Amino acid sequence: MDDGLSADLDAAERWVEGWQSGIEARAAQARAMSHRLAELTGKAYSGDRSIEVTVDSSGAMTDLQLDERIRKWPAARTGREILAVMRAAQAQVRRDATKVVAETVGLDSPTGRAVADAFARLPDAAEGGWDAAS
Repeated sequence: MDDGLSADLDAAERWVEGWQSGIEARAAQARAMSHRLAELTGKAYSGDRSIEVTVDSSGAMTDLQLDERIRKWPAARTGREILAVMRAAQAQVRRDATKVVAETVGLDSPTGRAVADAFARLPDAAEGGWDAAS
């Protein structure tokens, strides 16, 4: 076989191997991201800690703890407080999801942008009266 042809074939083989390795690495990163995102939860409390809300990775409420002190509140206040604390828990999930994406596939990758955009529907900032749990 001609040395030039042999060198070309070797170079092509190395390129294919590198390409395959890159795909396998990105797939492993995407799997790691997916597992970590699925396990995310957010927890937040009202300022006086009379309300505690936990949400899952989709932002859906999975637990609500109410202190007896809220019995003295008007119903409208109770509803507003619960929603505010739920939004704080959702904001925590959004922040944590952004961190997971950055640590796994990167926020600048197409996959990272798509996932971050999906979590962008959750609140992104605190709006008073509650604390996200750390």
